[in-house]
Amino acid sequence: MNVVPAFRIDLLEGEQDLEGVLEVERESFTSPWTREMYNWELQNRAVCHIYIVRTPECSVAGFCAFWLVFDEIHINNIALRPQYRGRGYGTALMDHVLAEAKRLGAKRATLEVRTGNTGARRLYERLGFYVAGTRRNYYTNPVEDALILWRDDQVG
Repeated sequence: MNVVPAFRIDLLEGEQDLEGVLEVERESFTSPWTREMYNWELQNRAVCHIYIVRTPECSVAGFCAFWLVFDEIHINNIALRPQYRGRGYGTALMDHVLAEAKRLGAKRATLEVRTGNTGARRLYERLGFYVAGTRRNYYTNPVEDALILWRDDQVG
């Protein structure tokens, strides 16, 4: 089991945090979200929540963005900088997000993941997510199917 060094998880605040999220996007995805997409998200704070992982070395080591709609959350995006992957930060971030979602009244959680993203799939499976379906050719660059995952009942 990995021991996660000192870190904290905060709500995204301000332009500096957003710039860090955009850097993580570019490091993590072949089709990263744009500043405009995040600005739209941030205009909808009643439903959109973005949490960031901070370490002593890095102001934004990773992030998770989700929508809360009634009693469900949809995790839109989660990523860590490459050097923070496989070290327990993703588990800690997901645990925090699921606990916060539960505090906000969520009973279910859903997300999509690339079929080839085995590391993320293992994490989600450990956290109680199950495959509910497939979206064919959902991702581009490269084209790949998405698995639709759900976690029911107690979210966090």
